[in-house]
Amino acid sequence: MKSFEYGDEEVSNKEIMISVTAMIIGAGILTLPRGIAKVTMGLDGWLSIILGGGIAMLFAWVCAKLASRFPRKAFLEYATLLVTRPGAIILTLLFGFHFLFFTAYEMRVVANISKIYLFDQTPVEALGLVFLLVVVYAVSGSRVGILRINLMFMPIVLFIATAVVLMNLNFFEFDNLRPFFTSDWKGYLEATRETSFTFLGFEVLLFYVALSNQPQKAPKAAILGVSIPILLYLVVYFIVIGVFGPQSTAQMVYPTIELAKEVEVPGQFFERFESIFFTIWIMALFSTSAMALDITVMCLKFIWPKVKKVTFVFILSPVIYMIGMFPENQISVTNLGNFISYSGIGLAVFIPTLLLILAKVRGVKGHA
Repeated sequence: MKSFEYGDEEVSNKEIMISVTAMIIGAGILTLPRGIAKVTMGLDGWLSIILGGGIAMLFAWVCAKLASRFPRKAFLEYATLLVTRPGAIILTLLFGFHFLFFTAYEMRVVANISKIYLFDQTPVEALGLVFLLVVVYAVSGSRVGILRINLMFMPIVLFIATAVVLMNLNFFEFDNLRPFFTSDWKGYLEATRETSFTFLGFEVLLFYVALSNQPQKAPKAAILGVSIPILLYLVVYFIVIGVFGPQSTAQMVYPTIELAKEVEVPGQFFERFESIFFTIWIMALFSTSAMALDITVMCLKFIWPKVKKVTFVFILSPVIYMIGMFPENQISVTNLGNFISYSGIGLAVFIPTLLLILAKVRGVKGHA
């Protein structure tokens, strides 16, 4: 008798692809146009988005290729084959700490934006706590369930983003896109750095490809998973610059949400469309945070397998909350985000590349 399709602990490459997309699309897109507009002229930042996306696509392929060489093996298992167990434990802990801070940052961003656009009378601490509790509840359940819920959330998130873009076409001015190709090379490099940060998240492939029922096809799924955010970022950036202009965009804290504020629904059915937009966008932030916390727990579970998953979740929750609430202002939150981005570059780019080179040079390969 054939088992129920969703009754096992395996996922398809479609779910891997959507999970990569969900991990990348988070808080970064809300501020991306501002970061690019500060260092480029007109619409020149589109080149940086393509370049940054291309770099992310390359290293997402590297991560998926590495993990697919060791079907059904956890990160600690195949890292042990390549750099010995002590080295693998160190790498696993580094990833665990990275995703721990990642979760805390996402929680704080959700709390800050919710206070600005949704609950202006509610303390940031309360908003962050509520969001964290929902994430903790999700992570306490099935790991595969977290990946499959992305299949439900991402179409809704992409739909609301498309709606915001289409409803702002009436405010689009082509004059805001000029001048063309006038930015210097330093501006392009700085913008590429900014966009590269927003494409981080594909490193989840190192951990989730082990759940794939067709790991040999994971590299293709990884490339497709990164291509969706590239297209979305290009469209959103193009519309934001066309509506607000580069000078105004550079001064906005969350230009993508400000774009949603420009939407005028006929009949005034929705008087504050940005509230609807961000409420739905919380789905994307939830998916990102849930996967980040899940991988943190996974890393610790690799090292201490006898400890229950729920125990790790309850131990980590107050730590995440304190880290997320530690920054005193928006500048400190931005600095925390920069720290996570730089650590992410090292973990998502250099470590997988080094491990893949070692695997190929030594001819090390796992078996299903």
